[in-house]
Amino acid sequence: MSTMTKSVALAAGLALTAVAAQPALAAKAAPAAASSTGGTIVQGLGVASFDAVIANSNAYKAAETARQTTYKAQFDQAQTRNTALNAQIKPLVDKFNADRQGGKVAQASLEQQAGAIQQMQEGGKAELQRILQPVGLSQAYVNEQIEDKLNDAVKAAMTKKNVSILISPDAILAVNGGAYNLNQDILNELNTALPSAQLVPPAGWEPRQVREQRAQAAGQQAPSAPATAPTGR
Repeated sequence: MSTMTKSVALAAGLALTAVAAQPALAAKAAPAAASSTGGTIVQGLGVASFDAVIANSNAYKAAETARQTTYKAQFDQAQTRNTALNAQIKPLVDKFNADRQGGKVAQASLEQQAGAIQQMQEGGKAELQRILQPVGLSQAYVNEQIEDKLNDAVKAAMTKKNVSILISPDAILAVNGGAYNLNQDILNELNTALPSAQLVPPAGWEPRQVREQRAQAAGQQAPSAPATAPTGR
């Protein structure tokens, strides 16, 4: 049995997965107050999770709440369309599983059914992504505003707490002592620098990664300046 046929066969009662507009950052635990990883704090050594700081910032949380109202039409449209797509796909999956288990349908026919189901799934997900594109742009726009202020917030917090080396919690293998938890200090600086963020990006706005890729492509395509011919005397 091919990989495609297996994937459909295993997904009995398969329904199209909703392309939900989840926050760009996973929910993180609130940054702890000044603390250490254990033992005596090592002077000058700090630890911080930028993802946790961003996700707990006032600007980020306010935007997440406001987005549910501002983009309600897109959320509702996506949910309605997702329900309709599920209703279209489920009977096809049920038939496929029945045919496969019955053992009377040729493998070629099963492959054809599996291909049609997969095509509908992929097309449905792409459609939902198009519907929710404004939501994704809003998330990227808010995150970029926060990230633009994060570096200065980190520097300010490090300076105030005399931290010269800052590492991520994921990078810690072993510390003979403790590292100062700078999350709350960075968060305080970030909330001061950016109390709130603009939710709706301006017309034509593109995420930083897209802008950089576009600029790089333009640079590669730009013709080189012609060499200047020497002038005779």
